[in-house]
Amino acid sequence: MVEDTRKAATDWSSAQVYGLGLICLFVGITVGYLLRGSNPVSASPAVAPGPAGQMAPNASGAVGNAQITPEQLRHMADKQAEPTLAQLAKNPNDPALLAQAGNIYYDAQQFKDAIDYYTRALQSDPSNTNIRTDMATAYWYLGDSDRAIAEFDKVLKKEPNKTNALFNRGIVRWQGKMDAKGAIADWEALLKADPNNPQRPAVEQLIAQAKQHSNIKPGEKTSRPAM
Repeated sequence: MVEDTRKAATDWSSAQVYGLGLICLFVGITVGYLLRGSNPVSASPAVAPGPAGQMAPNASGAVGNAQITPEQLRHMADKQAEPTLAQLAKNPNDPALLAQAGNIYYDAQQFKDAIDYYTRALQSDPSNTNIRTDMATAYWYLGDSDRAIAEFDKVLKKEPNKTNALFNRGIVRWQGKMDAKGAIADWEALLKADPNNPQRPAVEQLIAQAKQHSNIKPGEKTSRPAM
């Protein structure tokens, strides 16, 4: 599919360049699949959709030959959340339970519900950077790049070397704001904070890709493809 697009295009807009570059990235970290707050960058990223509810291949994948619909995902999340919600009925302000409920809905791509629970959790535990990182990614998947970056900023103000937030903010800056320089700065800070990270080659490749487009402005035309 990407090859066909390349052959057909002779003049690339910056949006096309960024889009194809993000589609083509690899090596264990799939761009558009952000890391949960409690998962280190060295872990395999959780499968999640891109912004504005675009489904990732495995998130709406098939069981046998049956496609899982958004309604089924919602039903599964509601069922899985029942024990947690029962505990929350007794302890409505427990931040761990609220975050657990948020995680269930996040994993089922019910991001608005996830944000509601994360918001409540942060009201009880405002310094929890894992919860705030997860909430930021949920905002990104709803298409709100600005709010996602604002929440990542809060995380990184408290923990400047938090690798998950640095990785994720870099993705949002590049994919959501076409800010290659900002993304590069985040990923370089990640590698400086954790030079022995097992995913270092993948992050370095992201940096190399972003550097190819660091001087391209949104809407600018270029004859240079992303890969």
